Amino acid sequence: MTKRDNELEDVEIKLFLEGVYQRYGYDFRDYAPASLKRRIRKAMQDEGLETVSALQGKVLRDPAAMQRFLLTISIDVTAMFRDPGCYRAIREKVAPALRTYPFIRIWHAGCATGEEVYSLAIVLEEEGLLDKARIYATDMSQAALVKAKEGIFPLEAMQDYTANYLAAGGAHEFSEYYAAHYGNARFRPELQRSVVWAQHNLVTDASFNEFHLICCRNVLIYFNKSLSEHVHALLYESLPVLGFLVLGSKESLRFTPLEDCYETVDAKEKIYRKIK
Repeated sequence: MTKRDNELEDVEIKLFLEGVYQRYGYDFRDYAPASLKRRIRKAMQDEGLETVSALQGKVLRDPAAMQRFLLTISIDVTAMFRDPGCYRAIREKVAPALRTYPFIRIWHAGCATGEEVYSLAIVLEEEGLLDKARIYATDMSQAALVKAKEGIFPLEAMQDYTANYLAAGGAHEFSEYYAAHYGNARFRPELQRSVVWAQHNLVTDASFNEFHLICCRNVLIYFNKSLSEHVHALLYESLPVLGFLVLGSKESLRFTPLEDCYETVDAKEKIYRKIK
């Protein structure tokens, strides 16, 4: 692609994002440009289109195409017990504090297709906390939430997920939590007994409760600095003093305006606790 072609594509992307915002209210204008461009190109490929302008025309006129675009934009690489050390740290350093509350509110923001929500539910189950918890699992994509609620994942992934589970301090046989079903693994419905699946857009929607624990992992890396600070403020507003915040492995509170408002619980696993 020539420099002129790149410049033209950048103009098309700006117009496309403005159109999506005006038409549907989803605001991707402050997403990190490189990853956003990759996802837009993936959406073009999936729709069999050659230009961003063609994608814009289809998405603006066809709500179903918009839902497919949301799925492309919102889903990143995910896995059950992704970064196992994080879940081990939640067991060892967060669960004891959560155990002191009569009822626990948890927000899993940007939950995509739900693998990490089920992972957290399993940890809470094994720590005896699931029945006194309410997990609000949110994503901007309704299609992703539908898939998450089904609780069906490829059976071929279970070997890797089992290894992750054991590395995360799993206390049982991982196969106890799912049943094989036509080449898929269907997770036990009772793992969802404390889960509320709901649409929420971190960019445009407000805080909706106070939570003892917020997991917002591998979401902020796709935002530019100003949008990242906006979302950090939203997460801060949604935590009471002594509430926990869990970020992704490549994310941090360092150099943010709210850095001094937290203490570090686990620097490696990016777990923080609000102190003011």
